[in-house]
Amino acid sequence: MENQTNLELNAQAEDALRVSAKWSMFLAIIGFIGIALMVVLAFIMTTAMSSIPDDVYGNSPFGAMKGFISVIYFFMAAIYFVPVYYLFKYASGMKDALSFRNSDMVSEALVFLKSHHKFLGIMTIVMISLFIFAVIGMVLYFASMAASGGM
Repeated sequence: MENQTNLELNAQAEDALRVSAKWSMFLAIIGFIGIALMVVLAFIMTTAMSSIPDDVYGNSPFGAMKGFISVIYFFMAAIYFVPVYYLFKYASGMKDALSFRNSDMVSEALVFLKSHHKFLGIMTIVMISLFIFAVIGMVLYFASMAASGGM
């Protein structure tokens, strides 16, 4: 690229990135602790649910789902790991970049921050879509129940 210009950071920008990296590291550590707790809880739920006799729940939906509760916890921990990992990579990369005053390292760290935000944005879209489908499904279900006189 011939028209490439250098971007220099003033002291305020460097300080903002340094503080951002510190808070991001804090949030990443808390996130990793949360993931570890989810995994431990998944094992606890597996043990607790397997000790409950099947005849307690009879034919209830909860009795059918008791084997899947720990799978849901593992799945949530796996999904939660991705943005926490990106945040951790941003925080550690930005700290090193500012220490070495290396613009390539700043660029690499910001790519991880972009990936973090992109992942959260996509997950937000997915969750909103699932919510909309759930609401539509409930409306259709209750409309069909009302039409058939089941209520």
